[in-house]
Amino acid sequence: MFLVKPETLLAWHRRMVRRRWTYASAPRGRPPVPDPVQQLILRLARENPRWGYQRICGELLRLGCQISASSIRRVLRAHGVDPAPRHASTTWRSFLRRQAAGILACDFFTVDTVWLRRLYVLFVIELGSRRVHLAGVTAHPTGPWVAQQARNLLLELGDRAAAFRFLIRDRDTKFTRAFDDVWRSTGVQIICTPIRAPNANAVAERWVGTIRRECLDHLLIVGRPHLVHVLRSYVEHYNQHRPHRSLGLGTPIPSVRGDPASATALPQLRRREILGGLIHEYEWAA
Repeated sequence: MFLVKPETLLAWHRRMVRRRWTYASAPRGRPPVPDPVQQLILRLARENPRWGYQRICGELLRLGCQISASSIRRVLRAHGVDPAPRHASTTWRSFLRRQAAGILACDFFTVDTVWLRRLYVLFVIELGSRRVHLAGVTAHPTGPWVAQQARNLLLELGDRAAAFRFLIRDRDTKFTRAFDDVWRSTGVQIICTPIRAPNANAVAERWVGTIRRECLDHLLIVGRPHLVHVLRSYVEHYNQHRPHRSLGLGTPIPSVRGDPASATALPQLRRREILGGLIHEYEWAA
């Protein structure tokens, strides 16, 4: 009589069970959502932050992808995307991005001449295209003068003025009621920034820093005619030649880009000097 150890008997039993077991193992739980469908869900959720699970489910059904709302919820949670409306908070930055094409911003900045005379520069910038309009330069910015510059700018804009819906400005007393009425006559709504909150008019403030760093900090201004000439030259360069990251390295006024095949002919590159060589512009010679 032979004695078999329990461990050996148990191992033999397991081998026999594995040999005789013929039933296919069925997966447990719901089948995983395919990766292309997950990417589609994430794209719809990110491009439409106000859509909920059912709205995304209906849109996918219209596109031919049948998936439940609970599966959409699991996919969004797995990728850290909160459901609507928690991930659709309206901030000042998102408002500016959505409405940028119809928003103008205006502000003043000062320039001191070599004779210690302070000049005030009024400008308006389009938030959508980043195009700058030089409204006026004066040593005494009174309320009537500011209102007149607004009328002159509206005449310059012409039919384009009807495309703007909002004007952002600070609470400077130089912006009088007459100034606001000039813009309201074209259907523009005035938005006043909070007190001591320059970030609320960040695009205009950024342009002031740009023109100081690239132009005014390197020049000595003699008087008002000299400053007007400098500002007009730089504004033309800024609108037509200077690339902007917010525009995909494009220009506020669209310009024709050169042929990449011409890049091999470096001797044909022509340089144009602006403001006595302070700024350089390049173009291919004809």
